[in-house]
Amino acid sequence: MEVFFAEDFSQYNEEIILTLKKFKTSGTIIGNGNRNVVKIFEISGLLFNFKSFKQHNIINRHVYKFYRKSKARRSFEYAQLLLDKNFCTPKPVAYIENHDFIGLTSSYYISEHLENTFTLADVLFNRDFPGRTEIIKEYTALIYALHENGIQFIDNTAGNFLIRQENGTYRFYMVDLNRINVYARIKIPKRLKNFGKLTLDLTFDKEILRIISEEYASLSGLSSEYCFREISRASNKMLIKRKVKKVLKLYKYLIRI
Repeated sequence: MEVFFAEDFSQYNEEIILTLKKFKTSGTIIGNGNRNVVKIFEISGLLFNFKSFKQHNIINRHVYKFYRKSKARRSFEYAQLLLDKNFCTPKPVAYIENHDFIGLTSSYYISEHLENTFTLADVLFNRDFPGRTEIIKEYTALIYALHENGIQFIDNTAGNFLIRQENGTYRFYMVDLNRINVYARIKIPKRLKNFGKLTLDLTFDKEILRIISEEYASLSGLSSEYCFREISRASNKMLIKRKVKKVLKLYKYLIRI
């Protein structure tokens, strides 16, 4: 077992390792746990999220040990990067990796647990959500600021933004950080394509697409119609990709019968 702690949380080393030993049998689960499993544990009066990543196949186990950083390590390091750039994410506590002679067997990312939050999905899929337009604009401003800093948040989906009101303003906390690209500069087409995953389920909600497009155009100096067209195109491509995946899964299932 290899354990790596953030400086501010190294004092919880023993308690966190003891908590891992009972990960499967205790804790409060978040979500359905179909892929990765996230649970809440209380340690010394503080709440922590423990994220256990899905078991890899033999090839990927080898890759994640010798050639590529594990998802847990990337989550930890990208969280530190975001905080260093003054963006918000739950504080990274530690990442833990277990290996055997073949490769990575399991990995965990541990972060602080945030209470009194709602997700961007709660906002987008509820037309009556208080402050809805303002929140969508602030989300767009956040993505623009990330782009200006050369950061592409690949898993830019509505469920990966936790929001809570702090001192009368909305603060966005990004989660699920293991897929981020960092560039010296992000070109405009790649920036607008970055909205594809978020707007995938909003392709027919022109109101939200319009708010995002107009706000990004205002911040960047681009045409709002150009932004709208390119974001819509990215959404449609993602929609087609999703449909193809579903067909392939069905085909694989049928040939096994």
